Amino acid sequence: MKKSIGILGGMGPLATADLFRKIVQLTKASCDNDHIRIYIDNNPAIADRTAAILSGGESPLPEMIKALRNLESCGASCIVMPCNTAHYFLPELQKLTKTPFISMLKATAKTCAAQYPGKCAAVLATKGTLRTGLYSQALASEGVRCLIPTDEEQDVLMHLIYDVVKASKPLTPEADAWQALLSGLRARGADYFILGCTELPIVAQELPTHERFVDPTAELARAAIRFCGYALAE
Repeated sequence: MKKSIGILGGMGPLATADLFRKIVQLTKASCDNDHIRIYIDNNPAIADRTAAILSGGESPLPEMIKALRNLESCGASCIVMPCNTAHYFLPELQKLTKTPFISMLKATAKTCAAQYPGKCAAVLATKGTLRTGLYSQALASEGVRCLIPTDEEQDVLMHLIYDVVKASKPLTPEADAWQALLSGLRARGADYFILGCTELPIVAQELPTHERFVDPTAELARAAIRFCGYALAE
């Protein structure tokens, strides 16, 4: 029996669409029938994860659980969440289901260790992800060194994520700020960059640079494809 993927999405909608597109692009297929069945619950009612973690905002769990139940009822073989910060709540969600979640943090850490041994990764992410140490812990488990942005650099990242991508604003005016952020981190010792918020691969795609990136959305897509027993596109 072929396995399927359930995407617990809406965090945000564009990041959900990006994961779906990457799963399709990264699956080895010669026709429609060679692709994986994918169920998507794009639930934008899920409360903001960073606000819940840092300032006692509304918990995202009730709506996340609703989406989880929907994906279970569809028969998804595994669950993936295209939101790095949402992985703070993954242990609680996993307790509620026998359907396995695939962690984009673990998939990313394994790729960093394999592709950049001995190098230092700068973790570009929301304040919620950074302050919970989600990536620091995942990377440490694979022996990967990392650099965390300063408060000022985190403000730039939050602006790009919330005020630009999530707000559907044009990215072109942000090109100088993006490059200055990357250059500053490189000057402090970063060898490459983890796009640790699912809005950031969109920034990197629209504001191309010569820097080296690891895209957790793509790594999650690859891990889900492997889980389902399909081959990766060459």
